[in-house]
Amino acid sequence: MISGKSKVCGVMAWPVEHSLSPLMHNFYSEKTDTDLVYIPLKVEPGQIEAAVKGAYALNFAGMNITVPHKQEVMKYLVEMDEAAGAIGAVNTLVRVEGGFKGYNTDAEGLWRAMAGAGITVKGRTCLLLGAGGAAKAAAYVLAREGARKLYILNRSLEKGIQLAEMINSRFPQAAAEPLRLSEYGRIQEMDCLALQTTSVGMDPNIDCAPVEDEKFYSHIGTGVDIVYTPAETKFMRYVKQAGGSVLGGLDMLIYQGMIAYELWNPSVKFSKELVDDARRLLRTQLEAKK
Repeated sequence: MISGKSKVCGVMAWPVEHSLSPLMHNFYSEKTDTDLVYIPLKVEPGQIEAAVKGAYALNFAGMNITVPHKQEVMKYLVEMDEAAGAIGAVNTLVRVEGGFKGYNTDAEGLWRAMAGAGITVKGRTCLLLGAGGAAKAAAYVLAREGARKLYILNRSLEKGIQLAEMINSRFPQAAAEPLRLSEYGRIQEMDCLALQTTSVGMDPNIDCAPVEDEKFYSHIGTGVDIVYTPAETKFMRYVKQAGGSVLGGLDMLIYQGMIAYELWNPSVKFSKELVDDARRLLRTQLEAKK
């Protein structure tokens, strides 16, 4: 039940209608008996500053930020978490005196999902597909956790160069190297860990993968796709057909959301049972949308 004391949070996106975050966070409120309501916030590009100021004026406790606002929103925050500043993208805002503080829970959410699946990073050659906001969080995790080589493959070489420079300035041992996506044939290493961070293959365009050459996938021992609709992307199918193991994006979604919820409600701690319940809820919802 919503009361006069209810905290209000939401997800700022454009578009926002597809988001599972309202379902997920209101489920968390119910299961943890927290007086918090979470709503979708459809914010057009160019309206970010007005939206952030308006949310503060309306006493919002916090917000999630997703495509395409994760970098633009940083201009309008009064504080920044160290990891979010290093990554260069924000997906969670927490109300503080005078405005909002920015965090990036994508990075830790990705790491928790990978660790839960038994995926190791240390000493591996890693392939990162994409160079946007989600890719920045993924690159940060891979470098922090000990990747010995990080190839950044992106359609725009310029964005890949910028990301590689950021990673190499903080984690030189990761030896980040930018490549155009079309240059994937230059990669010779085998048993790579590949993270697919673009929207390619997301519903409704499910018959697409960032690279359509099946030979590329013989270099991948483990493939992680941050897309969660569909549950198995074409990228994941290619990796499996080549003999690799895969992880979809649903657990990353769950964990990054839980970390954000804990930032808004420091007294709340999530159990393994609640993680499992959230996974079942979201899988059921995704199946119903088919």
